[in-house]
Amino acid sequence: MGQRILITGGAGFIGSHTCLVLLEAGHELVVVDNFDNSSPEALRRVEELSERSALTVVEGDIRQPLVLDQAFRSRGAIDGVIHFAGLKAVGESVADPLRYWDVNLNGSRVLAAAMEQHGCRTLVFSSTSTVYGEPEQFPLREDMTTAPVHPYAQTKLAVEQMLEALCRSSSWRVACLRYFNPVGAHPSGQIGEDPLGVPNNLFPFITQVAAGRRDRLQVFGDDYPTNDGTGIRDYIHVMDLAEAHAVTLDHLLQQPVSSCLTLNIGTGTGLSVLDVVKGFETATGLTIPFDVVERRPGDVPRLQACPEQAKTVLGWTARRSLQEMCRDGWAWQQANPMGYRQPA
Repeated sequence: MGQRILITGGAGFIGSHTCLVLLEAGHELVVVDNFDNSSPEALRRVEELSERSALTVVEGDIRQPLVLDQAFRSRGAIDGVIHFAGLKAVGESVADPLRYWDVNLNGSRVLAAAMEQHGCRTLVFSSTSTVYGEPEQFPLREDMTTAPVHPYAQTKLAVEQMLEALCRSSSWRVACLRYFNPVGAHPSGQIGEDPLGVPNNLFPFITQVAAGRRDRLQVFGDDYPTNDGTGIRDYIHVMDLAEAHAVTLDHLLQQPVSSCLTLNIGTGTGLSVLDVVKGFETATGLTIPFDVVERRPGDVPRLQACPEQAKTVLGWTARRSLQEMCRDGWAWQQANPMGYRQPA
């Protein structure tokens, strides 16, 4: 039987794919989004792909209690919340830390207060692998030390700590998902990653170069202590990540008492920037020209997950390959050369 789920930031990259998975599973959704870095068109396409009209949109900012009150009242009692809304650019967080603390931490506090008010204490939180800082041992396990080095990660860890305190104080069911680097798109090519301005992440930069929107890829540093000098990350297909959220939510809803989970969501495989470039070239037959430029503030040499805890607790593992990530991401870019800002 479907549940009523509130999704904050549901029009974003990961949010929209998760909305689709949840609709296809039979849930009813209420999405809160201010569309600062997303488009209502994503949600229209999600409904179209799901062939269901079970999605209500409340436009507004999660820092506004009245917006959240409207969302909680719009479709009847909410059974659970998946919280994506927030800011995520590492460099921007270094340049404008106060904005990140306000949106990410204060926004989450206002959301948790609204959940308390409406008697909903089941939450899946979108955290990040960057809370581990600059680790020296790999793969990363959930019990390893957290030492975030930039405001983006610091704010995410602070929200985790706030939610852990709620679990200790009352009967909350919370899962903090520390995920790694989502890439790719839905295989239909109808929804995908649509960053405003210059992309902050590697994969949309690659696809925009392939599409001719940008001349060359910028590789931020080739002097890291890695096999080819470029940064290593654990890239995960966005559909695997979306499915992880749905499985996590189902798990929490089945827990009879307070539960507080922290789980890595990744593949367990580390790929360098140049590995991904070569993988994209192999999958598409295209050539991606690139220039090496200075490192970005806040970037770390390597992040790679140990995803065994998610497999043990949830029965979830990432299934899709780098080739599928590249194929689906490129299909989205080809079908939507300007993202959601013009008809496909």
